[in-house]
Order: sequence, then structure tokens, then C-alpha cells
Amino acid sequence: MKFSEFRKGGKKLVLTAAVLIAVVAGALVVTAATTEPGSSSDPVVTKSYVDSAIADALADAGTGSGSSSSYEVVHVEAGKDVIATGATEMILRSGSAKAISNGSDGISDMTSGIDLQMNYTIHANHLLLVPRDDGRGIRTQTECYLMIRGPYEIQ
Repeated sequence: MKFSEFRKGGKKLVLTAAVLIAVVAGALVVTAATTEPGSSSDPVVTKSYVDSAIADALADAGTGSGSSSSYEVVHVEAGKDVIATGATEMILRSGSAKAISNGSDGISDMTSGIDLQMNYTIHANHLLLVPRDDGRGIRTQTECYLMIRGPYEIQ
């Protein structure tokens, strides 16, 4: 085989290899562009994807009155009841209040580690947890400020 014949064949081989590489690279780009980030076919996610997922989860948690994923400062007049649903957290910041329970079970005082029964005096700055949606809450004795996280109703 002469060198000139090899050069002609070599050009075809190089051209064929270049076309093959371009086709494979194009297929990889199309595949990468059509897979959704975070899916089983693309488990690596970006910070923007995680931020978006967290924002969607917080939006789904509910943002209506008395329903929030962060604490809300609530002013309550004297003699009013704050009735909370299950898993609502409350902190009495100022004023005086008493517990409203269902008769057999009370509100969990997470700070003291005790169960607050009906008419038990609530201490300021104690984290309270309402375990169920059965009418439990607090009754204000004076004007109060509360921090509440979760659904509640003032009556």
C-alpha cells in the first residue's frame, strides 16, 4: 500500500470517526436535556432545585389565617379562648392565661415536662403543645400576647 493510498483511506477514517463522535455527543446532550433534575434517571440535584422544592413544601403547608409554618405573634383580649388543633405550638409571651383541656387530658408543657389540666395557670415563655384537635387551648385572664405556630381559632 502506497502512502498516498493510505492518506485517502485515513481521511475517510478520520471523517467517519468525527461524525460518529458528533452523533454520540449530540445524543448525550439530548438525553441530558430531557431528564428531569432529581428524577431516578438524574439523581444529582442543584441548589436551585432544592430551594424550589422547599418553597413548594412551605406553600403546601398553608398560609391562611392561623395556619403557618413559622410562629405568628397574636394579640388576644382578656376573657377570650384560643382553641388550637393538633400539633399547634403556643408560647405565652405576656399576660396571664389558664389551660383549657378536654377533661381527661391536657396541654403538654414542653418546658416543664408536665400535662396542663383544665384551669392550670400557664407560665410565660413555656412552649405548649396541643396534642389533638378536640377543643384544647388557653383562656386569657388578661390581655395577652402569644406566639403561635399552627392552626388556631380565637373565640
